[in-house]
Amino acid sequence: MDVRGEAVTGAGLMADAAAYAVDAGQRWTLFLDTLRRRGLQYEAHLAEPLPNVLDYAAELISDGRELLRAVNYVLMRIVPPAGTSVDERKRPFMIVDPRAGHGPGIGGFKADSEIGVAMKAGHPCYFVGFLPDPVPGQTIEDISRAEAHFLETIIARHPQAEGKPCVIGNCQAGWAVMMLAAVRPDLFGPIIIAGAPLSYWAGVKGRNPMRYSGGLLGGTWLTALTSDLGAGVFDGAWLVQNFENQNPANTLWTKQYNLYSKIDTEVDRYLGFEKWWGGHVTLNAEEIQFIVDELFVGNHLACGDIRTSDGTAIDLRNIRSPIVVFCSQGDNITPPQQALDWILDLYDSVDEIRSYGQTIVYSVHDKIGHLGIFVSGSVARKEHEEFASNIDFIDVLPPGLYEAIFEPKTGSEADPELITGDWIMRCEARDLDDIRALGGNDLDDERQFAAAARVSETNLSLYRALAQPFVRAGVNPAMAEAFRKLHPLRLQYELFGSRNPFLAWVGEAAEKVREERQPVSPDNPFIKAQEQVSRQIVETLDAWRQTVEHQSELAFRAIYGSPLLQAAVGIDRTADRRPRSAAKNELHRELIRRRIRELREDVGRGGLLEAVTRALVYIGLARNSADERGFEAVRRLRAEHERARQCTLEEFKAMVREQYFMLLIDPAAALQAIPGLLPAELGEREAAFAVLAEVLSARGPVTGEAGERLEEIRTLFGLATGPEQAVRKPALKLASKKD
Repeated sequence: MDVRGEAVTGAGLMADAAAYAVDAGQRWTLFLDTLRRRGLQYEAHLAEPLPNVLDYAAELISDGRELLRAVNYVLMRIVPPAGTSVDERKRPFMIVDPRAGHGPGIGGFKADSEIGVAMKAGHPCYFVGFLPDPVPGQTIEDISRAEAHFLETIIARHPQAEGKPCVIGNCQAGWAVMMLAAVRPDLFGPIIIAGAPLSYWAGVKGRNPMRYSGGLLGGTWLTALTSDLGAGVFDGAWLVQNFENQNPANTLWTKQYNLYSKIDTEVDRYLGFEKWWGGHVTLNAEEIQFIVDELFVGNHLACGDIRTSDGTAIDLRNIRSPIVVFCSQGDNITPPQQALDWILDLYDSVDEIRSYGQTIVYSVHDKIGHLGIFVSGSVARKEHEEFASNIDFIDVLPPGLYEAIFEPKTGSEADPELITGDWIMRCEARDLDDIRALGGNDLDDERQFAAAARVSETNLSLYRALAQPFVRAGVNPAMAEAFRKLHPLRLQYELFGSRNPFLAWVGEAAEKVREERQPVSPDNPFIKAQEQVSRQIVETLDAWRQTVEHQSELAFRAIYGSPLLQAAVGIDRTADRRPRSAAKNELHRELIRRRIRELREDVGRGGLLEAVTRALVYIGLARNSADERGFEAVRRLRAEHERARQCTLEEFKAMVREQYFMLLIDPAAALQAIPGLLPAELGEREAAFAVLAEVLSARGPVTGEAGERLEEIRTLFGLATGPEQAVRKPALKLASKKD
């Protein structure tokens, strides 16, 4: 290159440097202004009487502080926004947000969140939130009683609804909802638990090491110490800090850099999220100690070892409502194993699930993160929309274990008018091996976690005996409040708030920058270098995280896998039984035997509706899955036929389950009894068979084994067979036909 070329290149580089310097200075000013606005937003949010981040107007229905056992929880009715109508005949939804350090509202944070999709499907919506500070003396059991009262209130407000409320429990609210449903199953319709941990020891080696933290800290004595330093109050900011620690690259760099690098477009989204993320709440010492002792470290929930104050065992097998589990492979807070392995803790087979009359549907997303499960970002919107739109379909599924599969609607499917959204939902039968295939603990892993739980109990007892009296004597409420204000997560908001005099110039300077903004070109070499440096910082922090996680896992396994330690704390290394597994109940077995006898006796009782339902279930079993289109066809037929309308959704659900069990117990006897349930008039049998064929063909032609079973049912209905009698799908307009 000649001298002139070098001069031109040098001049261009100087121009790029000058442009970058101007842009960087302006970005920095706008970045500081955003942090200042975040601090002011933090102060205003804390000053609200009921801080939340709901994107919807809401009216207070029931205040938990007015109950006999007062709690800081409230029930609110979501006011449908303009243009949205709800159907009072549809079952209401109750969304319960987690109290895990943050304030309430994440379930209705956006228009396409859980509340949004439920209202879009026409369901009345209620929200259970909470105040920042607990009522002194409130316990987890008190909160459970309050939520039971909220459900009773909702049921009383919707006497015309077909079915009990659908309850959504997000994250930590999931286990609370499940505990209540085990004690008060009469209050619940379908239950959706999103990103909710229920099996706390579960996981995969080399991944998601958050489950090791309790053991590496010596157990739950540290929680007791933190509560004592708070004068009986646990600061939820420590729980948020745990979440922050899971991704240091995001906490220390990416979140701030993303704001700085996209300062012209990212501010509103950043402030919206920070309003929720910075809304820290507190818990009573008794509440957090129950959570960490019984759940996080003790893992007592899935095996039925938790009891209420009156001695009632909380056994998740008592739940009678369908349970929908929504989890994700990309969730490092509640990985799929923690969301699903409670099924393995409770049951030895799918037949045992059926014996309890339980229906469990799960969906494992490929990549969405923990928060995205509740916010219902674009990658998870289809699951929320389909669950909300097809909640009645899920409610009538026969007992068993299913995986929800979602396929995009193309318009070329059979009966596209029966598909409620942009996706087709079907539930495919699964067995426990499908859960095990996701990975999990072996017996040695379980022993290690059991040893950690025993060590935790010992350390907590030692702390309470030797140190707790002195800590409590040395801490007063004023000191505790000072400790809370000085928490690093709270301090980062306070430092940029209204009380910082050094930020007085920022607001005016930011306004001037916006007027004179000169963003640099994306191909500026200094911008490219900046991006490269950012990537290197992220890679370094990620490498550090991976190293720490690996060493943490090795340390946990070395300590708690020690035969000497396990022997010292009473872990039997020769036992084949898992340290945490649900006990079997001989009374339940006797009840099952009695129920089987009753079903055998009732196999010939009923009429045309029972015969059609039994035939529908029999043919459906050959498909090993259920499709939303079949249920939608049934729903429309019920709406058009007076006789079918007289059968409520609950009665239809009970009938489906009864016919399903009859077919499981003795399929030959159940089929042979069908002719005796049918009317003598040929026309009625033909009409009933046409309806049956229509429902079955809603998802496409009835072929294979299902087609063979359909012909078998045709014979049982006493109808002619042959090419001239091939099943033709009739139009769905059957109003002119007589029942």
